[in-house]
Amino acid sequence: MTKAKVNNIEIEYETFGDPSNKPLLLIVGLGSQMIHWDVDFIKTLTNRGFYVIIFDNRDIGLSSKCDEAGEPDLMGAIMAVQRGEPFEAPYSLDDMADDAVGLLDVLNIEKAHICGASMGGMIAQTIAYKHPSRVLSLTSIMSTTSNPDLPQPTLETQQVFYAPIPPERDAIIENAIKVGNYIYGSGFTYDEEKHRALAGRAFDRNFYPDGVQRHMLAIMIQGNRKEKLSAIKSPTLVIHGREDPLFPYEAGKDTAEAIPGSELIIIDGMGHSLPPETWDQIANAIALNAEKI
Repeated sequence: MTKAKVNNIEIEYETFGDPSNKPLLLIVGLGSQMIHWDVDFIKTLTNRGFYVIIFDNRDIGLSSKCDEAGEPDLMGAIMAVQRGEPFEAPYSLDDMADDAVGLLDVLNIEKAHICGASMGGMIAQTIAYKHPSRVLSLTSIMSTTSNPDLPQPTLETQQVFYAPIPPERDAIIENAIKVGNYIYGSGFTYDEEKHRALAGRAFDRNFYPDGVQRHMLAIMIQGNRKEKLSAIKSPTLVIHGREDPLFPYEAGKDTAEAIPGSELIIIDGMGHSLPPETWDQIANAIALNAEKI
């Protein structure tokens, strides 16, 4: 693993496969570190001729932290949005998109296939309309346009996902299992042992809740991307779970409808997750989308 100096910060990254193959940048979601991309999923992509790049977004994992921004006032921002008032955030998804493109610069990659999951899908979408010359193809997985007219998570989902928890290691891990099991989807078996080990590894690698909250501010301050998505010309694939409780599958439909010529795949039984049983289907779809250029 290596650090790249990008936009006056450092981004931790790792690469897999043959550098002469098609570059594929994977972007993780809210609160996730690059280790949340399963190495076996990455293998399904390198086996299909991709040179895979993963990285920690700013303010998470081993990338630079924005400590100088101070403790985020997430509740204040939420209340401001409800009142229709402006609020401040130390950075937005646009800045995070610029980080990703800066990493491509460091790696001397002029153009890449871009794939993001959840918040990573939002960042990938932003790259596609903000830096179109750098994008070969776009894949947006379990993400959204942030259109406020879309169905929102139920109160139960919000209570599960945003429940306050003590900052101790064991409590954090157990909450990750509770949330992960809830959002996984009924069509696939949740491997609790595997996910408990991953949650422990993520905690030990870096536990930084302020960064997660600042990511949420970055999402909120960017707002609705739907109109901007209409400018995307890159071949686009949208993948969504029919049982996604965080971004109901209508969010995937909304994304596909906003991007001209995009392909939509709805996976039955999948929630806000990437079950191993779906990896071949997803990797094949990404590879086929990449061939459209």
